[in-house]
Amino acid sequence: MHRFFSLLFFVAAGLTAAPCDLIVSARYVVTMAGTPRRVIPNGAVAVRGERIVAVGTRAEIDRDWQAKKRIDRPNAMVAPGLINTHTHAAMSLFRGLADDLKLQDWLNNFIFPAEAKNVSADFVRWGTRLACLEMLLSGTTTFTDMYYFEDVVAETAKEAGMRGVLGETVIGFPVADAKTPADALRLSEKFLARFHNDPLVTPAVAPHALYTNSDETLKAARALANKYSAPILIHLSETKKENDDNQAKRHQSPTQTLNSLGFLNGRTVAAHCVWVDVADMGILKQKGVGVAHCPSSNMKLASGAAPVVEMLKRGIAVGLGTDGPAGSNNDFDMMEESDLAAKLQKLVRNDPEALPAAQAFEMATMGGARVLGLEKEIGSLEAGKRADLIALDLDAPNAAPLYDVYSQLVYALKGSNVTDVIVNGREVVRDRRCLTLDQQAVMAKAREYGVKVAASVQQKH
Repeated sequence: MHRFFSLLFFVAAGLTAAPCDLIVSARYVVTMAGTPRRVIPNGAVAVRGERIVAVGTRAEIDRDWQAKKRIDRPNAMVAPGLINTHTHAAMSLFRGLADDLKLQDWLNNFIFPAEAKNVSADFVRWGTRLACLEMLLSGTTTFTDMYYFEDVVAETAKEAGMRGVLGETVIGFPVADAKTPADALRLSEKFLARFHNDPLVTPAVAPHALYTNSDETLKAARALANKYSAPILIHLSETKKENDDNQAKRHQSPTQTLNSLGFLNGRTVAAHCVWVDVADMGILKQKGVGVAHCPSSNMKLASGAAPVVEMLKRGIAVGLGTDGPAGSNNDFDMMEESDLAAKLQKLVRNDPEALPAAQAFEMATMGGARVLGLEKEIGSLEAGKRADLIALDLDAPNAAPLYDVYSQLVYALKGSNVTDVIVNGREVVRDRRCLTLDQQAVMAKAREYGVKVAASVQQKH
């Protein structure tokens, strides 16, 4: 950061244009910074190394900065990279295996058996490559993952040039990489130590859920996460059945139980939170829990609609997640999630003014950063932050005419409109082509695994 402030002094002194590595310019730069959020017509972003050094009009940036390379997109919109706060990336290889089922039926009769027969380190590597390819091409620069062989997920994320908050799954029955929860916690500690202070990977601990782990395991997971100042990732109050079962067993909501165990005493990302009441939301706010809202998944599994508007009013950090691409969603398109998040709240509240477009896009960017505890690093385009940004084509038929940038981003533009992606100052997608992964090889391997998976399990037709 010392070099960054030296450069600012260099510019402020009016000496000459300061050197930087990259300038990206566009018809609009949507910063998601400031109050109100600043949108810059004919704007530009200057990048040096891994960080943004300046954001302003193109005239201002050209006056003050001299770049080694330029990306000029006069018919595009530049925005912060999208942040997926909950997914299971390697499950891309189970895409479409079992659809139109209740969650417990889907898990117990299809997904858990499929995982038992197919998941390996190689499966996870290729499944994560497929997921990263899809995420990058649709504008996601950071993803939050809970799965097995998470060290392989991390290696693959770095290979793809993506940012990840990644947690090794801890669950109360034998799985592909751990026979017991104790084994999974030992793997988690190795993972936390290996990727500590990594520029792209934030290692986490990921106990699957309250109902799939013992109280002792949950307490141990919290202690381990706190030992390494790492976040915890967990599914929470996803279905009414989960809540009803816990009420019958403990006479408490799942949120109240986790709080009574001390589990929420540290950085926590809770996925779903569909069935939370006012008391639960009070706990989430008090404990600083970030919520990953997954509208596609919650609708597809008929889990319900999370009280997102109420959570936001209470100051709870809420971001968006795709969930896993196997039955609960089937894709990783965060543009779609922002659209559905806004529409779902309008529908269930019978209020067309609920969760407006600007707020939905906030959830996909700065909201997600706050959920992950990374709001000082990512989520907006401003000097000093990591250079994670995307460009979206405004020449496509679905992009014209343009009256309001947030309306366009949430209700009109799609993941397919993304043309360029930069993560940590590195160009990873150019002109809709991924520069870090071999798309042909990834697709071939995905089809190969598809044949193997289909032959190994009962399929839902």
